[in-house]
Amino acid sequence: MTNRLSRRAFLGGAGAMLALPFLESLIPPRAMAQAMGKPRRFLTFYVPNGIHMAGWTPAAEGRDFELSPILSPLSNVRDKIMVLTGLNNIPARPDGPGDHASGTGGFLTARHVVKTEGEDIRNGVSLDQLAAASIGGLTRFPSLQLGIDGGGSVGNCDSGYSCAYSRNISWSGETTPIPKTVNPQVVFDRLFAGFDTGASAAELARRRRYNKSVLDYALGDAQRLQNKLGQTDRRKLDEYMTGVRELETRVSSAQDGPVCDVPNRPPSRLEFPEHVRLMSDLMVLAFQCDMTRIITFMLGNAASSRAYTFLGISSAHHEISHHQNQQENFDALQTIDTWEVAQLAYILEKMDAIDEGNGTTMLDNSCVFFSSEIEDGNSHSHNNLPVLLAGGNGDYFDLGQHISYSNREPIADLFLSILDSLDIQTPTFGDNSTGLLAKVRRA
Repeated sequence: MTNRLSRRAFLGGAGAMLALPFLESLIPPRAMAQAMGKPRRFLTFYVPNGIHMAGWTPAAEGRDFELSPILSPLSNVRDKIMVLTGLNNIPARPDGPGDHASGTGGFLTARHVVKTEGEDIRNGVSLDQLAAASIGGLTRFPSLQLGIDGGGSVGNCDSGYSCAYSRNISWSGETTPIPKTVNPQVVFDRLFAGFDTGASAAELARRRRYNKSVLDYALGDAQRLQNKLGQTDRRKLDEYMTGVRELETRVSSAQDGPVCDVPNRPPSRLEFPEHVRLMSDLMVLAFQCDMTRIITFMLGNAASSRAYTFLGISSAHHEISHHQNQQENFDALQTIDTWEVAQLAYILEKMDAIDEGNGTTMLDNSCVFFSSEIEDGNSHSHNNLPVLLAGGNGDYFDLGQHISYSNREPIADLFLSILDSLDIQTPTFGDNSTGLLAKVRRA
C-alpha cells in the first residue's frame, strides 16, 4: 500500500466520477466547498453579429425596469435576470478590420488577440477554462464546448484573422482554442455512454450496489491511510471522506436509477431551430446529471451569415446587421434577436423548473452569461455590449434589475465577479480588469 490514492474511480453505469485526493494539496479548499455544498455552475450563451440595441436596452434603470421588446421572452424569469449596459471589451478591438473575429476571440478572455491567419495565434485563457481548472475535477467532464456551426480553426475567416478566433470562445491557453461539438448525436454519446435506457429494475439495482461498493472501497482505502499521514493530510482526508459519505447518501437515495432521465439518442442532422432546441435540452441535462458544471455554447460562428427563413427573413444575418440605419433592417434584426433571447429563455425556464432543495432551483445555483462579440453590427463597437446575467449562483448576484454603467467599466471586471461567485478568487483577468464589478453582488 502506498500513500497515494488513484486520481479517479469511475462509478460504472451511472456515468458519475469520484475524485480522490492526492493528499498533498490535490483538492483546493474552494473545490471541496463545491463538492460538499450545492453545485454552482457557469453557462455561456454566445450570439453573433451584435444586437439591435434600441430594441434591447430597457428604458428605465434599477428594479422597476420593464423588459424591452427583444428581452420580452424572459418575462417568466424576469426576477432572476440582470441586464447590464455600458460594459466594454476594449482589448477585443482589432488591429484594423476584423471586429467579428477579434471580438469573438476576446469574448471570454478579454485579451487583445494577435492578428494572424497562420499558426502564430495568441490569445489568453478563457473565463470558462479558469473555472474548469478549479472545479472541473468534481465532474465527469471538466467543461463542455458546444455550438451549432462547425468549421476548423485554420485559415483566414475575417480580414486576416484566423478562424481559430471566429469559431471558438473557449481557450485553455494562449495558443490552444478548444473546438466545440456541434453534432447532437456526438454530444449524447459523450454524455451517456454506458447508460441503458431500457435497463430493468433489477439491472438498475445491480448498478446501485456496484456504485455503493466503489464508494465503500474508496472509504476503506482512505481509512487505511490514516496512520501513515501527517496532521495536515489527515485533516484533508477527513474532509475528503465527508464528501464521499455525502456522495454515498446521494447514491443510496437514488432508488429509481440515475438522478436524471436519459433521452433517446437524437438524430445527427436537424433543421436549425430543432438543432438549437435539442442542444439546449442536452446542456440542461448535463447540468442535471452533474456531468459538468461549465458549458460554453455558440449559437453561430462570428459574422454568421445564416438566413432566418423560418422567421420570414431571407437575407443573411451578417448582411442585415450592417443595417445602415434602415428601418427594414432594424425590424429584421429585432425579430432575429428576439428569437435568440427566446432560446435563452427556454434554457432558463427549464433550469428554473428543476428543484434542488431548500427552496432553490438549478437556475438559483447557476450563473448564465449571454452576450455577443460586438455591440452593433453596423458600428462594430466594443463599447456598451449587450450583456445579460441570469441565476444567482448561490444567492451571489443581486438579480431583478437593470444596471447601467457610465465609466467605461471593463467586462473583465464582470468576469472576475463571475469567478468570485464560483468561489474562485484571482486578482486580475484579461488585459484591463480593475477589480470586482460594482453593483452586481447582493449586499
